[in-house]
Amino acid sequence: MIAGAAGALAFRPFFDENEPAVKGGKTARVAIKNLSVYKQPWDESQILYQKFRDDLLNVYYEVNSEYGPGYNPVWYRVWGGYVHSGHLQLVETRLNEVDYSVNHTPLPGKIAEVTVPFTQARLLNSDGSWRDVYRLYYESVHWVVGVVDGADGRPWYRIKDELFDIDRLDYYVPAEHLRIIQASELQPISPQVPWTEKRIEVSISKQELTAYEYNQPVLVTKVSTGVPSQKVEGRIPTNTPTGTFNIQNKMPSKHMGDGNITDDPEAYELPGVPWVCFFEPVNGVATHGTYWHTNYGITMSHGCVNMPNDKAKWLYRWAQPNVTEFKIETFGYGTTVNVV
Repeated sequence: MIAGAAGALAFRPFFDENEPAVKGGKTARVAIKNLSVYKQPWDESQILYQKFRDDLLNVYYEVNSEYGPGYNPVWYRVWGGYVHSGHLQLVETRLNEVDYSVNHTPLPGKIAEVTVPFTQARLLNSDGSWRDVYRLYYESVHWVVGVVDGADGRPWYRIKDELFDIDRLDYYVPAEHLRIIQASELQPISPQVPWTEKRIEVSISKQELTAYEYNQPVLVTKVSTGVPSQKVEGRIPTNTPTGTFNIQNKMPSKHMGDGNITDDPEAYELPGVPWVCFFEPVNGVATHGTYWHTNYGITMSHGCVNMPNDKAKWLYRWAQPNVTEFKIETFGYGTTVNVV
């Protein structure tokens, strides 16, 4: 058993797992530092109050506001007013059975997705004490390499972050907060289609991605590409590069950001970015799922193509090279990506 000085309450999530959402409604997590709740569904109406990062809101219903914004006119009716949907993530709280077989699974382990609004990861210090590191968010994906008894006496998964090779930088979260992803969920989609008959088109002007088979669209989705930036020597540009590329490697989970060990939720650290398909090798530009905004239809990223998580997972399975086993990274000369 791994023991620690912190009490059991310090290891519980910050939300109430037993509190139901509004009947027939949904729950949304604030995915930005602060967010205004307005009297009416438009951003020039009266601001009633503020909500802050990782606060949870009960969503009564959606409104397509005549006041826009045009790229994303969806607002949510919440207690007392309305809030724009772009910086909210719709979430659920689903607790899971613990998979003890991960203790006997060869590295890199099993991949798992977070099924609660967020869970607080903790690092075990060399002196046996614990400290907070990242918050892992709903639908982010992580490599699970073991189960231990946490300091609260309940099973915790050991997470190996693919960014760090050192075992002492593995961190832990309550096991019931993650769902092990089965191999059947990642079977390639239409693998019989020749790679020359699949292609991906990304339109920066439309903020839209379309996947084609035999010149017929099989997926169309709004995306967020890179925020336009000027070229500055020594600085990686944030705009999405245009041109013709090919997917070169795929990762089910990628830690993006500055690579710091921190418990600051405002730091640029995005562990467990899901369903990543790298297509531009110079700056590492990729398509991937997104859990830090839903503001598709406008530029938002540092250069990558942000997608809704379910669409990114579909593309990950559909695009080549095909993934046929659980690997940290799958290489191959893959599907063509045209960015215009």
